[in-house]
Amino acid sequence: MLAIANVIIAGDTRDFTTSAPDYPASSGWSLKYRLAPRSTGTAIDITATASGDDYAIQVTATATAAWAPGYYSWVAFVEKASERYTVGSGQLEIRAASSTLAAGTDGRTHARKVLDAIEAVLEGRATKDQEEYAINGRSLKRTPIEELMKMRQLYRNEVAGEDAAANLAAGLGSARKVQVRL
Repeated sequence: MLAIANVIIAGDTRDFTTSAPDYPASSGWSLKYRLAPRSTGTAIDITATASGDDYAIQVTATATAAWAPGYYSWVAFVEKASERYTVGSGQLEIRAASSTLAAGTDGRTHARKVLDAIEAVLEGRATKDQEEYAINGRSLKRTPIEELMKMRQLYRNEVAGEDAAANLAAGLGSARKVQVRL
């Protein structure tokens, strides 16, 4: 598998082996990754070393510590002489190391922040029965409860997906497993 990761923590070592069966390192191919930030910033280039037919990727903690947190698109490609082929691509997030975060940093994902905000609005609305009112010619219209409930379910699903991915990455398995005994 050529995927580099879904999440990389800046300051952590990246050390893994991968393969590109149609382009073995032993045949003179070289494997490279390019991580391009989705917003502003500098692209990150990684060159693998040959390990038999496979490729070893080793990036030091010092090198990743310099990587800017954010969302990146990545591409993996092989090269030999004047040939170049894309062999993988995807998206990843680089997160700041917890040891470098300032006090009060909110490390929640976007989906978790939005879900928490929607739930806070719903909780606050539990004691308010007006959806719309006007005072001195100024009016306020609140988002209908039904819309908030739909948005809450959408973000609950997204957060559940994030949690499941984090559990799998941590080797904890999926909570979505159904076990049956016959």
